[in-house]
Amino acid sequence: MEKIQINKHDVEEHKVSAAMSYVGILCLFPLMFKRHSPYAHFHAKQGLLLFLVEIACAAFFFLLWPVFILAIYFAVRGISQTLHGKYWRLPFLGRFVEKLNV
Repeated sequence: MEKIQINKHDVEEHKVSAAMSYVGILCLFPLMFKRHSPYAHFHAKQGLLLFLVEIACAAFFFLLWPVFILAIYFAVRGISQTLHGKYWRLPFLGRFVEKLNV
């Protein structure tokens, strides 16, 4: 796991954009318009991955409803962590974020 350099100015300036990343399709906003911010981009990639999990769970809700509830919990936790200025890695999925080239 690579150590992430924290730029306090970047974190303070892009907290809201990073929090937006965990609200469904709104994860696309920081991916497209905040590419210069490592903080917003990190959370946007996690939000995108979480959004894809939520879509899969919605498609097969009768089988995957516990995973859907867990995804909603992770989204709320992600919003909270970003507003507190933290680089919070998603459990289970966080390690795949580094491989996303979005």
